[in-house]
Amino acid sequence: MASNQLDSASSNRICNHMNKDHQDAINKYVIHYGGIKEFKEASMISINTKFMELKVDNNVIQINFEHELLDSRDAHQTLVSMMKSIPNNEGRE
Repeated sequence: MASNQLDSASSNRICNHMNKDHQDAINKYVIHYGGIKEFKEASMISINTKFMELKVDNNVIQINFEHELLDSRDAHQTLVSMMKSIPNNEGRE
């Protein structure tokens, strides 16, 4: 097992970091992967090896990963890769 496993403490750390420093990425995940074009606010509430959960206004959506994550390093690389695959013109107006 990887020494940097994706446990609840890692999930909390990643979510806090994303919500504090990468709101633009969360918004783009909601639009691109969640298919929600209009919303007031979004936040990442959990991440595990199979999916992330985002709170969008008063709803929770699940965005599945293309592969099962190995650890928090894989989570970071996957989130960055997902962000990079979103077209530059796709985002909030």
